[in-house]
Amino acid sequence: MNSLQPEIPVLVIFGTTASGKTSLAGQLFSKAITLKGKSLFPELRGMAEIISADSMQVYRGMDIGTAKPSKDFIFSLPHHLIDICNPCEQFSAGDFVRLADEKCIEIFNRGKLPVVLGGTAFYIKHFLYGLPVTPESKPEVRLRFKNRALVEGVSVLYAELCAKDPYSAKVIHPHDEYRIIRALEVLEISGLPRSEHSVSHTLRPGFKFFPIALDRPRKEIFERIDSRVEDMFNEGLFEEWKQLGSLGYSQNDPGMQAIGYREFFLTDPPGSDLEFIKKRIQHNSKKYAKRQETFIRSLPHIQHFAPDDLGSIYRAVLDGFLQYVHN
Repeated sequence: MNSLQPEIPVLVIFGTTASGKTSLAGQLFSKAITLKGKSLFPELRGMAEIISADSMQVYRGMDIGTAKPSKDFIFSLPHHLIDICNPCEQFSAGDFVRLADEKCIEIFNRGKLPVVLGGTAFYIKHFLYGLPVTPESKPEVRLRFKNRALVEGVSVLYAELCAKDPYSAKVIHPHDEYRIIRALEVLEISGLPRSEHSVSHTLRPGFKFFPIALDRPRKEIFERIDSRVEDMFNEGLFEEWKQLGSLGYSQNDPGMQAIGYREFFLTDPPGSDLEFIKKRIQHNSKKYAKRQETFIRSLPHIQHFAPDDLGSIYRAVLDGFLQYVHN
């Protein structure tokens, strides 16, 4: 950021999938959500704009499976970084940090509070603490790995990554050719696994971050996941997946590797056993939530709240940020 730019306040709300992040944002900031006709928190009403920190809500046409907020909700509470890519395009943590920084400045200059909201803790970690310093790409090295992927298959490269850098392999999908190749490239160029390239645990300068995490009991999270997936199928998730396929997107595209879409490719033919697919989505979502819990607990400088403790969250937000927002 420009050193002359004033310190920008940013509220960061994150938590596991189905923890209630979007609902909380609506209760705090939406102009439309009221209780018996009265605004829940009048001091915060209409005060914020949301920057989505969801790695899959960036993709167009993937609405149901990524639990995108409704058009009415977005009208009552503006959102950014939703529907900005096609499912065949890569969107990295670096892309997120760059665009989120730009949006924070724009929102603050409009006299509103930037609120980064989402469950992709990897994005939020780099937004708060900065990106790891990794070696620049070397075209000749990348081309060699891309040629190997064509000849030997991505699965061979993924197996190689599992052997050489199991930590990175654990957080990269086996079909994500771009990130598999980048991780192998970093390893070859630097001699170190990508996971060993350090990330600062000091909050980035230029912002006044207020990060809060929502802690909901795991049993509740799992129940909410089961219910959410049932709702997704009732709302037309299968039809959404078929529509994406008709547009030419396949299991090798970054967007289609998301939980809620990749499971349709597990049956033969794809999409032929919806009950099995539904259970796999529920299972994979719960595994993902457990990984999110572990990741979130590892981050410093985070305040933790129960999602239903609206009074405490409201007071913390009001005390921390109301003074920064222009009227």
